[in-house]
Amino acid sequence: MRPAAPELISPRSQRVLAARRLAKRNFRGKERLFLAEGPQAVREAAAYGETLVELFATVEAAERYADIIGEARTAGARVHLADEQVIADISTTVTPQGLVGVCRFVDTPFEDILAARPKLVAVLAHVRDPGNAGTVLRCADAAGAEAVVLTDASVDLYNPKAVRASVGSLFHLPVAVGVPVERAVAGLKDAGVRILAADGAGDHDLDAELDGDTMGGPTAWVFGNEAWGLPEETRALADAVVRVPIHGKAESLNLATAAAVCLYASARAQRASGGCRSVTES
Repeated sequence: MRPAAPELISPRSQRVLAARRLAKRNFRGKERLFLAEGPQAVREAAAYGETLVELFATVEAAERYADIIGEARTAGARVHLADEQVIADISTTVTPQGLVGVCRFVDTPFEDILAARPKLVAVLAHVRDPGNAGTVLRCADAAGAEAVVLTDASVDLYNPKAVRASVGSLFHLPVAVGVPVERAVAGLKDAGVRILAADGAGDHDLDAELDGDTMGGPTAWVFGNEAWGLPEETRALADAVVRVPIHGKAESLNLATAAAVCLYASARAQRASGGCRSVTES
């Protein structure tokens, strides 16, 4: 006797329709929910407190990623089996991986980030490309940064492309959203953090900063727009405007690459200094 076919959620289910709407920013903001797609993102969401609310999975994906399904259920998420067309309708990717999670917003109040006295922070000012935003968040996570701040002029943290590009790092470190750049800089300075603006036309050279032993203290890097960098008024807020030196013939570095170089430079300087020290100490 053949085993009974698994019961699949209806494409017309209200839960499916609600998940589809989360592709749009206004619905995400109203519901304070977003989509996380693929095994890595869903696994990280399941491990992050009570973030994962629902999980839609094809039968094949549920079998392949049985451990993730188990983690989702343990985390209290509702798990729905769905056919490939339902997953394709919910997904925002061309080739869905069979798992789509509905997650609660995970951003952190900016005041909480300041209260934690962070040593390394990435500030995304005027960053409009969601793929770049997610990749910088991933770089910050990899470099050991303790927070990321997205200003009110930057892309939505929960844009599906940003979530995918973060590859789960969205769930690893505190991220504040919608903070005016002036407030972000002022708050970080009051918390004893040195502000470095990354700009290809900066007066300070990153190599010189490292050689001069000026980067061992708490540091926040401000990264600007992909096309035109940082506006002058934002550059003026920084303690120094730093360029990544180009030793070869490349015209420039893209945003995510420059961010990785800068964040890793600070992380290495802080470790070399025997632990992060205040920039005011002698």
